[in-house]
Order: sequence, then structure tokens, then C-alpha cells
Amino acid sequence: MSEHPLTPRHADLFLRAVVDTTALPWVASPEPTVQRKLIERAGGDGTRATSLVRFAPGARFPEHIHHGGEEFLVLEGSFCDETGCFPVGSYVRNPPGSRHAPSAPDGCVIFVKLHHLPDGETEQIVVNTRETCWQPGLVDGLEVMPLGSFEGEHTALVRWQPETYFQPHHHFGGEEIFVLEGTFSDEHGDYPAGSWLRSPHWSRHAPFSRTGCTIWVKTGHLPIPDHW
Repeated sequence: MSEHPLTPRHADLFLRAVVDTTALPWVASPEPTVQRKLIERAGGDGTRATSLVRFAPGARFPEHIHHGGEEFLVLEGSFCDETGCFPVGSYVRNPPGSRHAPSAPDGCVIFVKLHHLPDGETEQIVVNTRETCWQPGLVDGLEVMPLGSFEGEHTALVRWQPETYFQPHHHFGGEEIFVLEGTFSDEHGDYPAGSWLRSPHWSRHAPFSRTGCTIWVKTGHLPIPDHW
């Protein structure tokens, strides 16, 4: 049985969550040519959500406003709106209060987060990751491509060569990962392409990749407990 599109899912941001998105069902959206895989959602219209969204060729979505902002990575095809068309590999970050009417003339799939951006962010960010240079990481075998940041929150792509290991560390403000290619691992398990992980504030792990992988990673955006 598929979930209702507004079903709360992994809504508690103080809890660790791991989702194999390849096993999630596609569910209908209000538009019949647009489907979603609901990864994380607080429930109800206009609230925080993380999803995969699939546009059929020729699909169009009515104009709408993103009160809490929107950021997405184009995984397949090309996503279009009034500001242009964004091919596969494009990262787009639309600030709170932005509005658009999306379409996909040839179809597309995007990984998208809604209502995760702070009110003070005002600028759109667009990065073509297929044309942007990688930067050296903190250890050999690691490369980083910064995508966007604001007030302690950072979003990036990270590319791991096979047999790359990173030192154990904590994440102030938590960490979120979506595995794009290969298999990402830590002491808690192995996460192949399509895996989504959320680790809360001050969580700790020792990540590595035996096979090599590329991940989308966001840090510093999850709530900090009142007693911290």
C-alpha cells in the first residue's frame, strides 16, 4: 500500500533516520503527471519535506510560493521554470518567498527539500555540478564541491575514491546525506546509491567508502536541543 502524500514521515529531527529510497513507492501529487517518493515530511501542506519528484515528459506544475525556501538537485532530465532550464547535475537553491511554475518538457527526476532554509536567505544559487571544479578534501582520496551555505549551514557534493577513510567526528547541527553513486559506509552500516541518511545534532561517526562514492551532504541545519 502506498502512503498518502501528506503522511508524516521521519518528522522528528532529533532522531537518526535511514531510508532506502529505491524501495519507496511513487505516489501521486495533485498533478497527475508529477509523482513523489516521500523521504521525510512533517505532514500537512506547506511544511518541511524531503522527496524525490518525478515529472513525466511535458509535465507542468501550477505556480506556487515556497515560504520556507526550496533546494533541489536534478538527477535525470531537465527541470525548467521562468528562470531557465536546469539540466541533469544542476543544483538550485531558491530562497524563502520565491515562487515559480515548474515544467519538464522531456521529463526529469529531482531530489528536493522544501522549507529547510532560514528566512534571512534572499539570493538564488544555481550550480552546474557537471562544469564546476572539485576541490581537495581534508584527507587523501576526498574531493568536495561546495553548493550553498548560510549562517552555519553548508550543502556540498563529496566524492570519495575507493578505500578512502575519514577520521571519527561529530556534526554540530547534524548531517544529512543522499548517496548519488557507489556505496557510502560508516560503523553503522553500508549505504548504496539511493540511500538517504539523517544524523541529528552532535551525532558521531567514522565514514569511509571501500568502493568509492559520490554523496550530496548537508550539515548544520538540524535543530539543537534546548538543554545543549
